[in-house]
Amino acid sequence: MVSSKRVYNWYIALVAAMCMVLYGYDASVFNAAQGSDNWLDWFNLDTKRDTNLIGLVNTAYTIGAIVAGWFFGGPTADYFGRRVGMAVGCILTIAATFMQAFAPYHNLGCFIGGRVLIGIGQGLALTAGPIYIGEVSPPEIRGQIMTFWQMFYSVGSFIAYWIAYACNANKAKLGHWDWRMVVIFQMLVPIIILILLPFQPESPRWWIKRHNNVEEAKKALRQIRDTEEEVEFEVQTIREAIEYENEAVTGGGRSSYKALFKDPSVRKRLYLAFVLNVGQQLSGQGTLNSYSSAIYKTIWTSTETINLINALNATMGILFTLNAVWVADRFGRRWLFIVGAIGMGICMMIVPVVGMTTPDVISAKGTATKTQPVGISIVFLLFLFIFFYKPSWGATTWIWTSEVFSMNVRAQAVGMCSQMQNVANTIFQQFFPIFLAKQGLKCLFFFMATNFLLAIFVWFCIPETMKVPLEEIDTLFGGQNHVVKGEQMLHATDAHHANEKNSIDVQQRETRREIDV
Repeated sequence: MVSSKRVYNWYIALVAAMCMVLYGYDASVFNAAQGSDNWLDWFNLDTKRDTNLIGLVNTAYTIGAIVAGWFFGGPTADYFGRRVGMAVGCILTIAATFMQAFAPYHNLGCFIGGRVLIGIGQGLALTAGPIYIGEVSPPEIRGQIMTFWQMFYSVGSFIAYWIAYACNANKAKLGHWDWRMVVIFQMLVPIIILILLPFQPESPRWWIKRHNNVEEAKKALRQIRDTEEEVEFEVQTIREAIEYENEAVTGGGRSSYKALFKDPSVRKRLYLAFVLNVGQQLSGQGTLNSYSSAIYKTIWTSTETINLINALNATMGILFTLNAVWVADRFGRRWLFIVGAIGMGICMMIVPVVGMTTPDVISAKGTATKTQPVGISIVFLLFLFIFFYKPSWGATTWIWTSEVFSMNVRAQAVGMCSQMQNVANTIFQQFFPIFLAKQGLKCLFFFMATNFLLAIFVWFCIPETMKVPLEEIDTLFGGQNHVVKGEQMLHATDAHHANEKNSIDVQQRETRREIDV
């Protein structure tokens, strides 16, 4: 039977995982907004004339997220705590929501400014969130809990797309509120997170690393571990690892970006995680999430139909991500990566083949689309793509990234690696609309090739991290066992202190004898 403390452990981890709703919602809200004629009219945009400008609106978010993730997310989470990093991100998201929803008529600059600010907020939250989850979760269920990090991305998309679908169905009544309602609901989850965060413990590893406060670390662990023996063992393990990292790795106990490149094993992990996070987006999911409406317009003419497909896609995404709960800590990270990449590659090979080998139907307006059976088959294949993506490169990329770095560099590394997703998106999505306009569905062959290459990369380069304690993962990459080395250093220090104490006691006894004489 699951203990109450284990249930509470799940609860605080899921509160942190709700930060991913912000990302999923925002990634989908722009896709939904650009499908609204009222949004285009409010900002005086034309989908054909202003392709680059519309791409800039999407890129503005990623620029803010990259800057925050690379330069502010790690230091904020390290200095002020994981909870503060998440809270500040939520506050900025709420402020940015108002900027976007109430941007003046034809003032696209205000809307873009809101997109930049929301990117900064999410860059902070998406750095602190996975670190917190990894640091409070026991190693035997860490993969299962981190699965919900990706699932909440799908929850964000689910909320955004169904709201967009409902608003589009009632756009005659709502007018310009059809897109405003979609944007305003973006602040719902951040408000919930801000209410819940103050009532849950800070990361025990942060207490020891930042303040060397063992008692607060034990207090936090007692809320989420079943026995005092577990608490004492974990605190001792954390202390030993941090002792080694402070003196031998970081140098003097200060976390800095230099430490990422000082240790060869850390550098290796950083570069591998960069590839995985870039690969996650170049698999095709990042582009599909932002431009699925544009892709579906080559198949369907009805905006309502496209919004319904997007909403159903987000719904299936939640269910598909749950598959990782059962397999992440059973078959391992490598298995999920390889099977997912091969499955996605096959889907991205079949979709353009179907598109090229079936005839077009010319509408009265001269627009070329596909017949309904062909359209349904293509949509099914894109849903199948999501089936492979969500539990593998969706969930497992975050799991692997959050667990492979040692405490002294974890915040900076996770922030940088997670934002490599946005670096890839910023570069690729600038020219994808043009790529799609000129090549149609044939552009998906690019994603086919990328996925097959990713499967090969994982096979040769990525080690298995399933159920390995955070403090001992360095050994998988040719590094030292921080726990063993830290234990030796702590024992040496304790022995030194004991010798000093014995020497002082002897001196005190001799002094007392002299006084007595």
